[in-house]
Amino acid sequence: MTPEKRTTWGIVSTIKADARTVLTFAAYHLDLGAHRVHIYLDEPNDETFVHLKAHPKVRVTTCDDTYWRKRKRARPAMHQVRQTMNATHAYRRIQTDWVAHIDADEFIWPMPDVGAPKVVDILTSLPPGTTTLRLRPLEALAGRQEHYKSMVPPGPERENEVRAIYPEFGSFLKGGFLSHTAGKLFARTGLQDVQFRIHNLLRDGEKVPGEAITSALQLCHRHATSWDHWQSTYRFRLERGSYRPGLSAGFPRAMGGLSAHELLSMVEEEHGQDGLRRLFAEINAEHPRVFSELQSRNMVHHCQLDLDAKRQRHFPQFD
Repeated sequence: MTPEKRTTWGIVSTIKADARTVLTFAAYHLDLGAHRVHIYLDEPNDETFVHLKAHPKVRVTTCDDTYWRKRKRARPAMHQVRQTMNATHAYRRIQTDWVAHIDADEFIWPMPDVGAPKVVDILTSLPPGTTTLRLRPLEALAGRQEHYKSMVPPGPERENEVRAIYPEFGSFLKGGFLSHTAGKLFARTGLQDVQFRIHNLLRDGEKVPGEAITSALQLCHRHATSWDHWQSTYRFRLERGSYRPGLSAGFPRAMGGLSAHELLSMVEEEHGQDGLRRLFAEINAEHPRVFSELQSRNMVHHCQLDLDAKRQRHFPQFD
């Protein structure tokens, strides 16, 4: 009897970061069971390349001028476009049944309250017609090591709940998050004429039908692990990243909703660094009252990622 083929999965990410960050991200997902990890280095990084290249389950590509010439196009100016182009490039080549497109500050987390299932078991259990699996995000609570929070879920009471938890700035933040609330996708490979976007899989400009959503796997998003970390990325995010102009408001504009760019620009203009620091403290539950409100709603999660140990296990020559 021929043994049943085991479902395999992989990760693709385009990363511009130091070697420790890249190797930590790759090691975590290898330890979780990834059969392939495809890393596109957004700029040359010889140290990172050598360590990744040596691992049998990692595929690494340096996105230098030669790479873009082979792609027969100029290097896109926006990093989001480079990310989605590379993700689609990997999708068409990866030798796994499923692939997730995520960022270097995102870590797939099997939820302990449902038995911490293996990723492979979740994917294997999906019906054949399922094309994508959406993972909802958990946002890191800066200053509270290994603690993450859930967003306030969509529903008629969402706005009231967000304001109750975050009384000063909650009126402007979707679900109470500074970062995205859409989550990221696993995509079943082998689908024709599809392209990755940051949060979706498209065909002819429309979302590919057949999406499932899981609560058994979530995405630990280390969007800001400290005030200094947040400040080091703040200006880029405000101008070209996740807080850039043109993104939608957290709440309907008819109700006074602002986009993250509008909110942060307003706070900075009117209150300077002190205002940004006050917003950051509230959203990260530095105030005991905010933390208590989150706990009372079962929205605080202890996620022990063991990042250093996993990097040392998979890339021992680095540490």
